[in-house]
Amino acid sequence: MNHLSITELREFLEAKYLQYNTPSFIYSDPVSIPHLFSSAEDIEISAFLTATISWGFRKSILANATILIKMMDMSPSRFIRSFTSTDLEPFRRFNHRTFNGEDCIFFLRSLQNIYVNYGGLEKCFVNNQADCIKPRIAAFRKIFLGLPHQPRQEKHIADPYKGSSCKRLNMFLRWMVRDDGRGVDFGLWKSISPSELICPLDIHSGNVARKLGLLKRKSNDWKAAEELTAALGKFDANDPVKYDYSLFGPGVFEKF
Repeated sequence: MNHLSITELREFLEAKYLQYNTPSFIYSDPVSIPHLFSSAEDIEISAFLTATISWGFRKSILANATILIKMMDMSPSRFIRSFTSTDLEPFRRFNHRTFNGEDCIFFLRSLQNIYVNYGGLEKCFVNNQADCIKPRIAAFRKIFLGLPHQPRQEKHIADPYKGSSCKRLNMFLRWMVRDDGRGVDFGLWKSISPSELICPLDIHSGNVARKLGLLKRKSNDWKAAEELTAALGKFDANDPVKYDYSLFGPGVFEKF
């Protein structure tokens, strides 16, 4: 479909953005998990943990994210701030694909460290005074991996400087930063501009982007995510990642 004119492409992107960026879409998406909550910290923590395990079948993601939140007594913030080592023992049985119980316990410990000692997740992305997402993610990753951990746990926090597209982290950031009033993304974080965000690039959005002529790079890596975001920025420089909906929606639901 890369024969579309710029006008036709803009109309397609806008139409699909409006079609999929709607509350009726939420129930089938991982973003439904943080939408169970109303307090900012509950939303942040549940969103981060859900994004962390957001790969594989969507039903499995939703089922396991729900299990994880229920294990935290449906109060993620209270649990993270107050759990003891004994409270963590049940999480040894948690498993989602290659994210096992030991990984889960490390993530919970790191989140506790962040909320008790760093003032929360948002401050870990902004304390380095960066004005683009790549160094922000790197700064967060350094803090998150600051506690003793197994090397295997590093793969669950992607590193853009090693070429990863950081799909799950970019999706989490989209949830936290974008605020268009349409009821899907939360717009909780005001310290990061939507213009800084990088499109969460996966197999679905990548395939659609290439068919539309928005992406030429063949690998779904960080450079491809930057290339795609730059292309989308030509249609909305202030909020290029709004068109993430326009790409993954058709890719997931329409077999585009």
